Amino acid sequence: MTHALNIIWNPSEGIDLGFFVIRFYSLMFVIAFGLGWFIMKKIFERDYESLDKLDSLFIWTVLATLAGARLGHVFFYDWEYYRNHLTEILLPIRENPEGTLFHIINGWEFTGYQGLASHGAAISIIITMYFFSKNILKRPQMWILDRIVIAVSSGAIFVRLGNFFNSEIVGNVTSSPFGIRFVRDQFSAREAVNATQLASPIEAYNAIATNPQFADLLLQVPAKHPAQLYEAFCYIFVFAILFFLYWKTDAREKSGYLFGLFLVLLWSVRFVVEYVKESQGGFESALGLLSTGQWLSIPFILIGLYLVFTAEKPVHI
Repeated sequence: MTHALNIIWNPSEGIDLGFFVIRFYSLMFVIAFGLGWFIMKKIFERDYESLDKLDSLFIWTVLATLAGARLGHVFFYDWEYYRNHLTEILLPIRENPEGTLFHIINGWEFTGYQGLASHGAAISIIITMYFFSKNILKRPQMWILDRIVIAVSSGAIFVRLGNFFNSEIVGNVTSSPFGIRFVRDQFSAREAVNATQLASPIEAYNAIATNPQFADLLLQVPAKHPAQLYEAFCYIFVFAILFFLYWKTDAREKSGYLFGLFLVLLWSVRFVVEYVKESQGGFESALGLLSTGQWLSIPFILIGLYLVFTAEKPVHI
């Protein structure tokens, strides 16, 4: 199998400002939430809704997204581990790490949040919007859901780009010349350092990717589907469709229509892309046939279809 046309993917962790590194993954989240805020501002202005409520919406959505995504990963994908490490669910640490390259204090290693699940974020946002609409917005829950999904679909694009920069949620091995060789997916930081005998993970990864001395290590990196880019590309169309329908048609007047369409489109994309994506774990081994991500997507798609076909038609007086 040839890798002649395959891209070797070993990006820097972020933008180094000297005193601080802005990680690309974090930057993508900032862009996602910032763009979402801007989109919702325009929507609030069009619907004559007070902008005073926008900041509250932003805070509620950010907290719901992060908390829901974290808990979704814990319970849907990795409960067998976290049931014995409850502290790690809410704190960005690892208990009693072994063989780590990073700083350890009293048996704890700071790792950051390494597991976020979009299904958990979706559930959390839906629940949060119920309380937001009831206590702050004073409008029906479906009114805000029909609109916030436009912002959410735009944010999903950048979240997947963040996954790409992090070399995570990669696809299956492929012989396609358009596959990408994810160096950091193939070797953990410790493995890269041990294999190259270099001082730091960054030096080790760069050496594997560019130094002919370590060509044998680079040959061990298979080409894989860039599943993150497949999703990000498709989400552009999901966003474009919802954006067009809201601004150019009367779809925004049909309660539940845009929200339902979002559920159908976004989770259908997720369902299809899962076929070329590496297993993320979870309960798929028990159910078989489909991946955990696909099983979790089916209820969202069915609910979305129901909402689309039962959406209230606009009443013109």
